[in-house]
Amino acid sequence: MATEKTKETQAITTPRPFAGLTHMEQEMERWVDDVMGRPWRRLGMPDWWRRRELMPRQPAVEIVEEKEQVIVKAEIPGLKKEEIQVNLSDGMLTISGERKEEVEKKEKGYYYSERSYGSFRRSIQLPAEVKADRVSAMFKDGVLEIRLPKTEQAKQREVTIKVE
Repeated sequence: MATEKTKETQAITTPRPFAGLTHMEQEMERWVDDVMGRPWRRLGMPDWWRRRELMPRQPAVEIVEEKEQVIVKAEIPGLKKEEIQVNLSDGMLTISGERKEEVEKKEKGYYYSERSYGSFRRSIQLPAEVKADRVSAMFKDGVLEIRLPKTEQAKQREVTIKVE
């Protein structure tokens, strides 16, 4: 008799209380682009108000709980691994970093210089107890992946509930 081993995963979604504001922000940017963008582009001027790529924002995070471990993936494009800090304390995982960017353009008819500095910090309550000394993190192509092995007690925590 052959047995098949199945891997259970459970996605955990992070609440986004201000998700509705994203649409309003996009509409405002479109309006500014319609009103101010076209004349400025004809003159060869840069888009002064488009600073989104320079501003640090809280990274989007995906949390997956498997039987043996918890996997956290955070999107942090534009940073180097040396600019990212990961801390674990009392079941709380904190990802933080600081972005420093300087832009300078010298074109015919204008000079443009901008400096942007800012930091971000994202804290996540872990869904299970983990072995802090066995946590690993890898940063590649703008995605930080953190693997947190569960403790033996957390692995046995699963309870099947009868539905009536």
